[in-house]
Amino acid sequence: MHLKSADEIEAIARAGEIVAGVLALMEERAAPGVSTEDLDAVAERYIRDHEGAEPAFKGLYGFPATLCTSLNDEVVHGIPSAERRLVDGDLLGVDVGVVLDEMYADAAVTVAVGEASGEALRLLEVTRTALDVGVRQASLGSTLGDLGAAIQSVVEDAGFSVIRELVGHGVGFAPHEEPHVPNFGRRGQGALLEEGLVIAIEPMVNVGGRHIRTLADGWTVVTADGSLSAHFEHTVAVTREGPRILTRRSGD
Repeated sequence: MHLKSADEIEAIARAGEIVAGVLALMEERAAPGVSTEDLDAVAERYIRDHEGAEPAFKGLYGFPATLCTSLNDEVVHGIPSAERRLVDGDLLGVDVGVVLDEMYADAAVTVAVGEASGEALRLLEVTRTALDVGVRQASLGSTLGDLGAAIQSVVEDAGFSVIRELVGHGVGFAPHEEPHVPNFGRRGQGALLEEGLVIAIEPMVNVGGRHIRTLADGWTVVTADGSLSAHFEHTVAVTREGPRILTRRSGD
């Protein structure tokens, strides 16, 4: 684990505040007729308008955009496109990272475009609750298994499925660090969470089965059965005072 000092956590939080601003802007702009490429351009301008800040995902492992924009049965890593225009009832997952002063933060939301179905809205509610429960487990003395088990319980009690192949991760000095942070597990198992650990907690939840596949573009991950999927994420620091969400705007 790459533990961070108090100053380093503050630096990640400065990047995280920009991340939070991007996601709030995306929630405002996501409307029928808007393309995912339009949203990507808005997000990149917003990030670069903050002195020294850059999109963390653009060029990372060859990814071509600032945002990952994933629609409906797309779990993560959807590529923004001028041809992908939002329609009423879509679920849009937006994942974004920012690097500022060589420190990284990462978060995601899934939003309903226009009037979504009752099932879609329940999926969003359950996935958001799973993230909240996972964040509360990010305390000194807890284990990664405690965190994963808490998320898994919320999801499966609702009749939904937790994806196993994709997990959260450490973050801060790099976009992806150790440890892996699964959204499933057994209480008391896995590494102990230590002061200064910064992790991206990101439940990815399917209405149907848990299995996934990757499309021919090499990036977009979809549910194997075509069911809806949702993704919420925060960058969180483990501190003596308890979990601290670093991808939150001041005043939230």
